[in-house]
Amino acid sequence: MVYNWQLQGWPDFTYGVSEVQPLILAFAQETGEVNGLIQGLPDDLKQETLLQLMLSEAVKTSEIEGEYVSREDVMSSIRNNLGLNDVPIYIKDQRASGVAQLMVEVRKGFQEPLTLDMLKAWHRLLFANTSRVNPGEWRQGDAPMQVVSGAYGRETVHYEAPPSACVPEEMDGFVRWYNSATYPLKGQVPEAILKSAIAHLYFESIHPFEDGNGRIGRAIAEKALSQSLGRPIMLSLSKTIEANKKAYYDALKEAQRALDITAWMVYFANVILEAQRDAKAMVLFTLKKARFYDRYKTQLDQRQLKAINKMLDKGADGFEGGMTAKKYMGITKVSKATATRDLQHLHEMGVLVQEGAGRSVRYQLNLP
Repeated sequence: MVYNWQLQGWPDFTYGVSEVQPLILAFAQETGEVNGLIQGLPDDLKQETLLQLMLSEAVKTSEIEGEYVSREDVMSSIRNNLGLNDVPIYIKDQRASGVAQLMVEVRKGFQEPLTLDMLKAWHRLLFANTSRVNPGEWRQGDAPMQVVSGAYGRETVHYEAPPSACVPEEMDGFVRWYNSATYPLKGQVPEAILKSAIAHLYFESIHPFEDGNGRIGRAIAEKALSQSLGRPIMLSLSKTIEANKKAYYDALKEAQRALDITAWMVYFANVILEAQRDAKAMVLFTLKKARFYDRYKTQLDQRQLKAINKMLDKGADGFEGGMTAKKYMGITKVSKATATRDLQHLHEMGVLVQEGAGRSVRYQLNLP
């Protein structure tokens, strides 16, 4: 198998602009709407939106790599690093602390030129408390760096990166390209989409670290978007990617076998567009939630608030299948009779909408 870095012309990628242009136009509209919505939010809701997007990105970029970090620890670490906790909270899960710090650093330094030292510093954040890799150092040794799947002895090689000896030169070239590249479509939005898509693929193809390349590569994609737009982007690429990891790996695999990356550009532009639409839905839900609390918070007791908060934490639909007496009992630790009475009361107040009847009755949040 011949890979992109072995082809004559590497790393001069080519792609069809006309195939990507409709997605760029759609993203321009979506990102304008999201930016307008966020600018119109009160400061507390702006902060909540930012925290939720950073939390989502941190958790999902880890899950793509098969690592499941504590959401509570990630959020506490993000708040620590943003100075939002009066007293810094101790973080038990050091992987959560590392990826949270990475999210903060990427956002804080979005305007700065990309440097080799910056990438190595990001890597040190991710692997500060592990001995299985060399934090902040390019991979070394003669063993090939391969992306594989399958059981031991029956592995399938999806990609083999350039030899470790080539990494320093390749990364020098990557950083020079990132900071000086020009694009066939002018303007902030076209550059944001095109640069983000190419930067992610280019970096993943070099695969310079022993581990963590996916997380660093997605951070680079986010930085490219923010830097080109001139403001921190409000979306989570990893949430969209994680929802269909197979499509992500399939698109990456195909793109790493050629220098014509039109299909990859279309795929990644769609990821960015979908991530922005998802962020818009989250902002709109945040507004609905705020109005909901303004209307009902003083009318609910602590038990009812606890159950409602659980539903709101899950999004507009609350729980899959709705809230039931059994679920309410589990959350609030009350009897079935109390749960049934509370739910009926919340329905009569207009807080919940009833669906079904008898033993199959369930409730959804009333969020117009």
